[in-house]
Amino acid sequence: MGSDKRAIIALAVTLAFSSAALAQSVQPKQGAHVVPVWKFDPSDRAIGDGGPAPKRDLTGSWAGPRSGAGVPDPERGETPVLTPMGKKLFEQNKPLGKYSPAGTNDPTVRTCDPYGFPRSATDEIRGIALATMPGRIILMSQWQDAWREIWMDGRELPKNAGSDEKDSPDPRYYGYSVGHWEDDYTLVIDTTGVEDRTWLSGAGYPHTMHAHFQERYRRTSHNDVELTLTVDDPELYEKPFTLGKFKFRSIPNQMLDEKLCIPSDVIEYLKAVGDPAGSDPKGNPSKY
Repeated sequence: MGSDKRAIIALAVTLAFSSAALAQSVQPKQGAHVVPVWKFDPSDRAIGDGGPAPKRDLTGSWAGPRSGAGVPDPERGETPVLTPMGKKLFEQNKPLGKYSPAGTNDPTVRTCDPYGFPRSATDEIRGIALATMPGRIILMSQWQDAWREIWMDGRELPKNAGSDEKDSPDPRYYGYSVGHWEDDYTLVIDTTGVEDRTWLSGAGYPHTMHAHFQERYRRTSHNDVELTLTVDDPELYEKPFTLGKFKFRSIPNQMLDEKLCIPSDVIEYLKAVGDPAGSDPKGNPSKY
């Protein structure tokens, strides 16, 4: 056999073994974790703080409390002091934690009405994402695939949302929001004009459409964000109060799962399970 033929045969054998080795190398090892591409994976999380935070940037996807990503539970806020009107409205609301599915009048639990704001910022926040567009920031919530526009172009909040004045804007479930950077790491968002059929939280605290809400998203490191939220609604509360502190961890390159409240499913659940189980008006009230 000529030297050229021997060289060709040797090269073919080498390539065959190399291909087999490559095929083995790309196969996942037995028991190894495979990161899903089209589903949220709580184990695929940021490790450590990732170093300093980038300036004036919250872009990305973030895992919240009880997402499975190791985020601590929220630090709950103050117990609000109600005015007489606030107390009257509060007593009309029957939270799920006290009255059960059969007895609650929580509009989300009974009919899948939107959470609205600010409840969307503090309840079912296992996943959020933020993106920047010219003149605004878009905040997307995993729960109900809800999104908000935070305007960064210097406009003022509407002062007459829901009034009888000509051309006044209608109240909206997620209100009207403007934002600004307080410093390089703190985004401040002010919101008003929120539809007053919504609750502040699952505990049933009410609000008016004139309430003023302020969120403060502070990026404490590359991988960590903290949210504090304050409510100022003098018609219903004696003084402003906080809803608490909520932490988030970076989940880069991940998509959020779809978490929807579907009216037809809720109707079937209430018919088959929730309503037949009855109500417990002496149950333990929800924690605020």
